[in-house]
Amino acid sequence: MKKNILYLLTFLAAQVCSLAYANEPDSAYVFAYATDKNGNHNGLHFAWSTDISEDDWHPIGPEHSFLKSDYGAWGRDKRMISPVLFRGNDQLWHCVWTLNEQDGVIAYATSTDLVNWSRQSYPELMPDNNCMAIEVSNFPNKYRASNEYLLSWISNKSGKDEIYCATTTDFKTFSSPQKGNELSRWNQRIGGTVFDRFYTGTIHKVSWKVIDNLIKAQQLAAYKSKLYAETTKEDPIRFASLKPVDASITMDAANKKKISDLLIGIFFEDINYAADGGLYAELIQNRGFEYDLSDKQGRDNTWDHSKSWALKGDKTLFTIDTVAPLHPNNKHYAKLEITQVGAALTNEGFNGIPLKTGDKYYFSLFSRVLNGKGGKFIIRLVDGEGNICAQSSVNTSSVNWKKQEITLTSKTTVTNAHLEILPQFAGTVALDMISLFPQKTFKGRRNGLREDLAQVLADMKPRFVRFPGGCVAHGNGLENMYRWKNTVGPLEARKSQRNIWNYHQTAGLGYFEYFQFCEDIGAEPVPVVAAGVPCQNSSIGGNGQQGGIPMCEMDDYVQEVLDLIEWANGDVKTKWGKLRAEAGHPKPFNLKYVGVGNEDLITDIFEERFTMIYNAVKEKYPEIVVIGTVGPFSEGTDYVEGWDIATKLGVPMVDEHYYQPPGWFIHNQDYYDRYDRNKSKVYLGEYAAHLPGRPVNIETALTEALYLTTLERNGDVVSMTSYAPLLAKEGYTQWNPDLIYFNNTEVKPTVGYYVQKLYGQHSGDSYIPCKVELSNQNEAVRKRVAISAVHDSKTGDVIIKMVNLLPVAVKPTLSLPEVTSNATIMKYVLQGEPSDRRAKPIESTCTMDDLCKGELPAYSFIIYRIKNNNTKK
Repeated sequence: MKKNILYLLTFLAAQVCSLAYANEPDSAYVFAYATDKNGNHNGLHFAWSTDISEDDWHPIGPEHSFLKSDYGAWGRDKRMISPVLFRGNDQLWHCVWTLNEQDGVIAYATSTDLVNWSRQSYPELMPDNNCMAIEVSNFPNKYRASNEYLLSWISNKSGKDEIYCATTTDFKTFSSPQKGNELSRWNQRIGGTVFDRFYTGTIHKVSWKVIDNLIKAQQLAAYKSKLYAETTKEDPIRFASLKPVDASITMDAANKKKISDLLIGIFFEDINYAADGGLYAELIQNRGFEYDLSDKQGRDNTWDHSKSWALKGDKTLFTIDTVAPLHPNNKHYAKLEITQVGAALTNEGFNGIPLKTGDKYYFSLFSRVLNGKGGKFIIRLVDGEGNICAQSSVNTSSVNWKKQEITLTSKTTVTNAHLEILPQFAGTVALDMISLFPQKTFKGRRNGLREDLAQVLADMKPRFVRFPGGCVAHGNGLENMYRWKNTVGPLEARKSQRNIWNYHQTAGLGYFEYFQFCEDIGAEPVPVVAAGVPCQNSSIGGNGQQGGIPMCEMDDYVQEVLDLIEWANGDVKTKWGKLRAEAGHPKPFNLKYVGVGNEDLITDIFEERFTMIYNAVKEKYPEIVVIGTVGPFSEGTDYVEGWDIATKLGVPMVDEHYYQPPGWFIHNQDYYDRYDRNKSKVYLGEYAAHLPGRPVNIETALTEALYLTTLERNGDVVSMTSYAPLLAKEGYTQWNPDLIYFNNTEVKPTVGYYVQKLYGQHSGDSYIPCKVELSNQNEAVRKRVAISAVHDSKTGDVIIKMVNLLPVAVKPTLSLPEVTSNATIMKYVLQGEPSDRRAKPIESTCTMDDLCKGELPAYSFIIYRIKNNNTKK
């Protein structure tokens, strides 16, 4: 009977669909336009009508963006002004638009269906003017070939409207612009009223199938948006009548499969003041006097070469000079002109210098006597009340730059000390690279890492560390690219620069320190180099990523990437291997992975440069796994184009990024199940669950834990994962949420940190399939319960992870044929209310009987680690 009803319902639904399409026209008109809403940032819109003479068009959306501009920086750029849509002689849809009122650059993209668009390009037509009100004609005549397009536009940067024209066949190369006149214009745009507002755009007669496809694409996007917006706030309604759920779980050890043993790692980027004043243990801010107004793009007048420094007292003049510097890469230094003893040069540190009773601190500086004989400096650390916490002295007498170093021992514990340098002589002296470093760093390394912060990272047992970015890696414009050679060697010779996140990076935490840290914690180093293009959101240099490294300079840049591998792995007799050895590490670092690019805009500019780098590395170092990039999202043009390049070149691994609401992770647990196992492996390099307001709480943490079970299941294609961002200094964040927050004296791991830590400490190298049967088959229930089982071949342990994102308990019944009844089991439980930001896992031991009779509390994540001595091999 039920089967007959099902057939009847299917037949009726088919009839309704047939009737719905039977009355629709064979063709209609589509109106393509953009609005000035949101500063021209809303992209390309469509409306339709069956009658071109109608005044009122039917919007598809109405504010749905079918194509958005990706040119330039967020905020001021990424605009679409007066787009022109037309059907080319190649039967593709072409769209050309103005980007802004300043640049003589246009934007161009193509599509087969008006829904899915190709990579964008930004050809420059007028270096010294702009391109407004673009029109395009592809009608052949006696002056143009059938595949040639004529563009006309108005340039008015000077305040006077001037018409120009150029021709092209491919929208990559153009004829030289020529002045035109009104006859060159054909008024391509037509007005249309959408929701009682008048817009101008282009009108096209198309088959109804084209319009129907647009409508369905918008409806699907709207449906997904609603689905992905689900949060636990709706759980009281969504699960109003839900009772505790029974779950029958059966492990299928006979069909276990090998998975990556590098699945859980960390990604460090200097964002949120994560390096200087954070993980890097230096306590003096602006030690090299290289801070610059440009670090903050001129927005902070106090952010100059003397930032954090001050002169206390009189009879001494403190200035910044650049004559005969310590090193060409370190151009600025402090000059003290002392006429009478009594003044002190002070440094506040990073909003105070924290000290601990009995701890020792290395103090050092470079000095050079400019006038007089020099003499003694008293060096002291003073708290906020003026009490001296530590004191010693150094002498300076050399007319050449010379380094002095002493050790200070703190007599007390304070959080707000500052440094004082008191000259005890008259004369003029130059000072640079003034440093205060705790003796207690992670693993006792000189120029090392803050001990407590580094330990919290080490406790995660990350299998790899990706560095230095992120956006930091490719920088804001060509001059801001992170160049690894600027970050190795003596500290005074390293080249500091502006951080893309609008502060300063000293390069004290450089490539040597990154590699050393990886070695200290047993993690694979994964350095990321720019793919020859700056950040797709660059605000410096113009033309978006059209500012790629000039091709005439790319051979040198490719060699720079090859030199990195030699520096990391080369024999001490090689040029760069010798430099590594001189830094104190004669043994190779055994580098295996190199990332090339970071969520770049996939353009022709990018592809040409990435291909050069990839082929060169593949040829000289075939053992190195190059990790490509497929854009900043889980779908869209950059994702598709990036994957196409990776497939074409045979790139062994690609780096995917996506930050999504919890609902996305819940409803995309099959995301990697569909991936082709014969194509590139995946490194999920940046991801996080984002709720409105960006908190890190039980809801986001359990969502990530749930999704990680699917990544373990797909560990044969997903090789590595890392949450992002990693670190954030309280009061100095550019991005939320982050995994670990800190201040000068405290480290504050989030709930999300504990999920990553639990996965890192309890990972395996084989996945054991589990058959899960729930007593409640509601899809919303099913998607909020996740199970993963792995085997760790090093210990023989079996590890079971269970996530319950429901407001009721789940009562599992486990069938574990691989485990004996007297096994010893470690149990880890993380649970709380969805809004709980302070939950921590609780560790205990249990028996096999406890495991089989236990339950998953509401909103919980549980790990059972079954010890290897009781596990069948």
